[in-house]
Amino acid sequence: MTVLHARAPAKINLCLLVGPVRASDGRHELVSVMDTVSLADELTLEPARGGADEVVCPGVDGPNLVEEALRAFRARTGWDGPPVRIAVTKRIPVAGGMAGGSADAAAALRLLAAHAGEADDALLEEIAAGLGADVPSQVRGGRVLATGAGERLEPAAPGASYGLLVLPVDAALPTAAVYAQADTGRLRTREELAAARERLRTRDVLDEGMLGEGVLGDGVRNDLQRSALALCPAIGDALAEARAAGADEALVSGSGPTVLGLFAGRDGPERARRAAASLAGRRPGAVAAEPVPAGWGAVTVEPVRHTASGTR
Repeated sequence: MTVLHARAPAKINLCLLVGPVRASDGRHELVSVMDTVSLADELTLEPARGGADEVVCPGVDGPNLVEEALRAFRARTGWDGPPVRIAVTKRIPVAGGMAGGSADAAAALRLLAAHAGEADDALLEEIAAGLGADVPSQVRGGRVLATGAGERLEPAAPGASYGLLVLPVDAALPTAAVYAQADTGRLRTREELAAARERLRTRDVLDEGMLGEGVLGDGVRNDLQRSALALCPAIGDALAEARAAGADEALVSGSGPTVLGLFAGRDGPERARRAAASLAGRRPGAVAAEPVPAGWGAVTVEPVRHTASGTR
């Protein structure tokens, strides 16, 4: 058997607008422009070393979404191939609001599909929708407009170039707590979400008129930012760091606590790299990244090599 590899790029919300809770499943309705970026975990799939499927993910304790993805893939497709071992090398901040677990689950689905000969992306997205709101957008990656609770995806308006400064915050901030805090304030109505969806279908959130609050109020924006700040004041320091490093915009990533600095324009990626270098002594470390297209996390194959000491 060959060893399969896949990158699992982090997801960011360039725009995250939050509405009411759906009665059907308890998830919040939202409108979001999501993008995948070059900060990525790496996954490999190879034969299991024992008689059962195995997931190895150093640095992540407790249940792992990759394990759920593996079980769901077998159940949904009926694939009964021999046990496999999936190993995850983490680079995306854990529980940092960049959907690292969801990215890993989506990459695991791609690996399993390649291994099992299942080439139906639509089926993978169906399986992904049952794993979490952020997983479907990660199956293919790229920039998308997400609605519903994140499971309805369509191509977003063509995106302007930008660079990204990622500033992890050394604090625990459960996603459920952030949404619960948001529920105590004003959420967007379904009508407001529908109007925003129509605007974002044709406008790039990084257009000059959409930066910050923007003329429409739906540019680079995160409706969860106020709640995350209320629960984790250290986020405020990271936002100030991003602005001081020259970012055109600074915002909380998803439900936090990671902070993103956006550097717009063709020179954005280079400016983001310089900003990360200027924060070389920071702990946790600053990382520069940039958007990557759909398919960037595609599966690659490494043939198993036979040596005198055995198979590698």
